[in-house]
Amino acid sequence: MAQVSIEALEQQQWLDPVAEPLTTLVHGAYSSAGEAGQRLKNFAHGTWLGHPLHPVLTDIPIGAWATSVVLDAAEQTTGDAGYGRAADLAIGFGLVGALGAAVTGLTDWSETNTAAKRLGLTHGLLNIAATTLYATSLALRRNHSREAGRACSLAGLVVASTAAYLGGGLVYRDRIGVTHADENQPERFTRALASSELPENQKKRVDVANTAVVVARQHGRVCALAEHCAHLGGPLSEGTLKEGTIVCPWHGSEFALDDGHVVNGPSSHPQPVFQVREENGTIEVGPRIGE
Repeated sequence: MAQVSIEALEQQQWLDPVAEPLTTLVHGAYSSAGEAGQRLKNFAHGTWLGHPLHPVLTDIPIGAWATSVVLDAAEQTTGDAGYGRAADLAIGFGLVGALGAAVTGLTDWSETNTAAKRLGLTHGLLNIAATTLYATSLALRRNHSREAGRACSLAGLVVASTAAYLGGGLVYRDRIGVTHADENQPERFTRALASSELPENQKKRVDVANTAVVVARQHGRVCALAEHCAHLGGPLSEGTLKEGTIVCPWHGSEFALDDGHVVNGPSSHPQPVFQVREENGTIEVGPRIGE
């Protein structure tokens, strides 16, 4: 039943008129800040962390808000107002964490495709609703309406938990934030193509031992990376070859040719790089570097 619900949400085309302008707005906001905007976008994606930053920050509001419910129950059971003050503090801490989770989540969401974008939008809207309920709860508590505040907190936790479930669907079903680079690799050096087939400053897709590889020649040196972008599986061989890097044509993830590290997101995962040797007019690709 839950699986059917996720599939149904991913088919809701009426969400697209909301999703597309919002995507454009997010991209425009980062682009307008130039180089600083790109650095901020990379930070929000978690390119420096090795995996998305968003799931790290989501633990803060969920944990804080769940704790506040427990503290509320302790206050009601014991009559100790100290538990209530601690619950209020936990709610405030969760609201701060929710802001960071929202910014990073929105950044990651803007680089998703149609079905995941619809599910992610629903996930985000539910999180906004949960945050609103907790902000209302805190305001009610400060106005001495603690009973109403506790009711808002409970409702907020239910909504936040539902949003978290949809977030799990994005990760475990749609593989958002999970590397999409091929796991296969040649076990030994295997012929990929003739040297004459790869001119200077050119790239080409080849299949080596059931592994899709993009090979590129720059400054006389040949490099080989997994063909499918770690972000969402885009074909790197159809992307742009820049000085020392290759850019995915789908969402603009940029990887270093020599070691596959992320130069610019949205990918937060490095791109697998293979060993290469060129002898007697032949380019051969071997196992991944470091393995």
